[in-house]
Amino acid sequence: MLERRQLRRKKTVLPVKVSIAGTTQFAHTLDITASGARLGSLRNELKQGETIVLRRGSQKAKFIISWVKQLNSTEIQAGVQALEPLDNFWGVDLSADEREKKNNTDILMTLLSETPKP
Repeated sequence: MLERRQLRRKKTVLPVKVSIAGTTQFAHTLDITASGARLGSLRNELKQGETIVLRRGSQKAKFIISWVKQLNSTEIQAGVQALEPLDNFWGVDLSADEREKKNNTDILMTLLSETPKP
């Protein structure tokens, strides 16, 4: 199956405050990208397409809910996408993974091009 994601996800658990419709709840990320996240430990009902505000320390950003999954009667997970580009919102260097992936590809291509021909 082909991967539809443009950005790789990084499994990372980070605490966040989620504000929606005048209420705030604590949750955490399960994995993150440079432009979004999968959130866990959500308790309040959420709807796809709703806008929420996430807070991490002093940083705040608006996200749109891409999908919602009810895990059980007390826990919801949701995928969220940033409405504006994030400038190190998560406090994690996500570019290191992308650099490593590019370096591995470059090494492979170099090895393939240097293969002796019979």
